[in-house]
Amino acid sequence: MVSHIQRIEVTLTHSETEALLLEQNLIKAQRPPYNILLRDDKSYPYIFISSNEAFPAVRFHRGAKRAKGQYFGPFPSGGAVKESLNLLQKLFRIRQCEDSFFRNRSRPCLQYQIKRCTAPCVGLISEQDYAQDLRHASMFLEGKNSTVIKEIAEKMELASAQLNFEVAAELRDQISALRQVQEQQYVSGEGGEADVFGYAMGKGVVSIHALFVRGGRVIGSRVYHPKLSLEGTESDVLSAFIAQFYLSSSREIPSIIILPGALEDTDLLEQALSDKTQRKVQILHNVRGDRAGWQRLAQTNAQNQLLSQLASKQNMAQRLLSLQEVLDLDCPIQRMECFDISHSSGEATVASCVVFDTNGPLKSDYRRFNIEDVTAGDDYAAMQQALERRYTKLKKR
Repeated sequence: MVSHIQRIEVTLTHSETEALLLEQNLIKAQRPPYNILLRDDKSYPYIFISSNEAFPAVRFHRGAKRAKGQYFGPFPSGGAVKESLNLLQKLFRIRQCEDSFFRNRSRPCLQYQIKRCTAPCVGLISEQDYAQDLRHASMFLEGKNSTVIKEIAEKMELASAQLNFEVAAELRDQISALRQVQEQQYVSGEGGEADVFGYAMGKGVVSIHALFVRGGRVIGSRVYHPKLSLEGTESDVLSAFIAQFYLSSSREIPSIIILPGALEDTDLLEQALSDKTQRKVQILHNVRGDRAGWQRLAQTNAQNQLLSQLASKQNMAQRLLSLQEVLDLDCPIQRMECFDISHSSGEATVASCVVFDTNGPLKSDYRRFNIEDVTAGDDYAAMQQALERRYTKLKKR
């Protein structure tokens, strides 16, 4: 590393916390080769319920939280949000349509027919009853399943006592569905929020598995494989990862972060995270009860993901070796660029380039070319243009 140094610049800060924040900003901007590379700065999605409508919708949300209302999350992926929204429709029949669609209805839509909406757009449910369903949906997202079931059970008993057996049967089915969902939640607790990380490293590959706990429930997980130029200790890698994960992005920071082991700079990271959120943030590793269960789950997943990643790399290496033998090449294959031409009946011709290296697909190097000024349907001319544009540009670098 020292042989690559061209110059040294020194920036003075008022505290270690400021120095850490500056370091993360520089790592994100400069991408130095001797720091871990975490190429994931996309914001996490939320479920949003507005507070300024008579019949609010439950919607997918990503980005700045400017609108007034409740935000639930963050969820680990858009798929996790859509799955939760689908569940909310089944359980509480809350609308998810756009406001323009809602305001212009004269009769119920298909969602009402398949029992996924109560059709507030045409007045088939009162504002008070809809608000009650919405409150139950909010409580469900907060992890208060038992309270929701208890309240619905009381409504069912009341409906039954009033000989309103049809309503009682609907409430009974709703309770049954809620209990089934509760049983399917493989990890649940009494409450609280935390991000839980598992860690595994071997043969130059790092696997970090994150569990996201909200309202005492694991709402999803995500695996990361940060790139390392030099292998370090578990403490060093986790410290760098946690700093980049939270300080270099707009991610929501929970009050508790659980790691598989102690860090040397735990106090510094806690102070930096607390300063960013303006509330106390704890980094823990010696936990018990539900938290220990989450910790074991994250660690198990990290180890399994590492084995899977290593197996994938070995499989890719074997494939490249077999291809080298088939093509009778003297040197090992380090990189492949594959082109394809597509069009719609000869119109709107597009060339795509996918790239593979020794680790598999290299999606950051994928390219697409809009092909112009060639005879419709002439794939050879389109391929020639794509190749010339691709490699003329590379040759000029």
